[in-house]
Amino acid sequence: MNEWEYQLRVSLDENYSKKIRSYESNYEINNLLDLLGKFNAKLVCQYDAFSEYVNEAEKNGIDGYHLYKWTKATIEDESKKKKYLKSFTVYINDQHVYPKDVADMLESKLIDLKKRDSNIINIHKYDTNPKNNPQVPDEYK
Repeated sequence: MNEWEYQLRVSLDENYSKKIRSYESNYEINNLLDLLGKFNAKLVCQYDAFSEYVNEAEKNGIDGYHLYKWTKATIEDESKKKKYLKSFTVYINDQHVYPKDVADMLESKLIDLKKRDSNIINIHKYDTNPKNNPQVPDEYK
């Protein structure tokens, strides 16, 4: 049986998100960063990651980047930009996907922290099974 890998994403309050993105330190952020540090984890803003992908594709030629059109349309859409500026992928050991047991353990700790930190809006866990993930819309292929 194929074992899927997992990814955690965290949605944050807008002001909290700005502080995280600008590396501004404060008590609440330090609690989150300390927890992530125990897992050798870090937050990567999804909007920033999408922007980097688009910039890299434009620098190297978009033909080799099959998500380019979809990602470019996403970062240019103001409502999606607002959403993804507050959404962060959790990287563990510099990897964006990891084993289920690791994802489960960190997810549990994040849920506990969320109970004490109202700046954490949502925590989501995704698997790498293509059936459970959005596919590129035809208009962006």
